[in-house]
Amino acid sequence: MNKPLIDVGVALIQQDSRYLITQRKGGDSYAGFWEFPGGTREPHESLEECVVRELREELGVVIQVEAKVYELTHEYPQRVVHLTVFRCQLMSGAPRLLECQAFEWVVPEEFSAYRFLPADQPLLRWLNSLSPR
Repeated sequence: MNKPLIDVGVALIQQDSRYLITQRKGGDSYAGFWEFPGGTREPHESLEECVVRELREELGVVIQVEAKVYELTHEYPQRVVHLTVFRCQLMSGAPRLLECQAFEWVVPEEFSAYRFLPADQPLLRWLNSLSPR
């Protein structure tokens, strides 16, 4: 069985030592799970454009994409997702709950208190490895 491949752009937004995370809405696949904001790339856009659009739609903020910092591929039962993670800067606006259930600013040491998507696990380990102890 050939599973569809989904390209996902992900934003890592850090303020002080805290990262912005969002919770998926009820009705979404993996409802209630936490993730870093972002979403599925549309056919006509780059991954950077995808991240900018998704953050505007989900949280009502304007961001600047600075650099690609991580990539991974994860196989779910129905699909394969390829995540491209970008370090981003919050340029204007304060996050609002538009297309997500909740958002939090958390330090890497707090990640384990949240139920993250399976695809995010390698990213969480990587971020934890960067965090000073």
